[in-house]
Amino acid sequence: MLAIIRSYLDGLQIPFRLVEHGPTATSEESAAARGEPLEVGAKALVIKVDDVFRLFVLCADRQLDSTALKKHFQARKTRFATTEELLQLTGLVPGSVPPFGEPILPLELYADEEVGRRTDRVAFNAGSLTTSLILASADWERAARPKRLAFIKT
Repeated sequence: MLAIIRSYLDGLQIPFRLVEHGPTATSEESAAARGEPLEVGAKALVIKVDDVFRLFVLCADRQLDSTALKKHFQARKTRFATTEELLQLTGLVPGSVPPFGEPILPLELYADEEVGRRTDRVAFNAGSLTTSLILASADWERAARPKRLAFIKT
């Protein structure tokens, strides 16, 4: 996955910083390993909205408001992808999902309105629990091309 992301960013001439670190299980651990504030982190969540899996990205210091998703999509239910579903859809384990839809991951990408706008950079695990990338917020926006939607708890 890292090679795919690097190739994609290189093709767009987007600079990034690669950080190798010990395995991280939480957003807090990832932020500490990167030496970055928690809010710089882009937390990527694969969520099933009714019958469709989508990728939602929010600042790592925020929590998802599933009611906002239900309302926006006029859905009856939402749930996180199981570990098995995540592996089948992306080939990745929880915590390693990067904040990219097509052409990196086969999922429609939505970003909360704060991602890449509260800080001047975005940091994320790049397909593993031991490798992170950090890039300018504007560059992430240009590369990821997310649809914007408000879906954090306030």
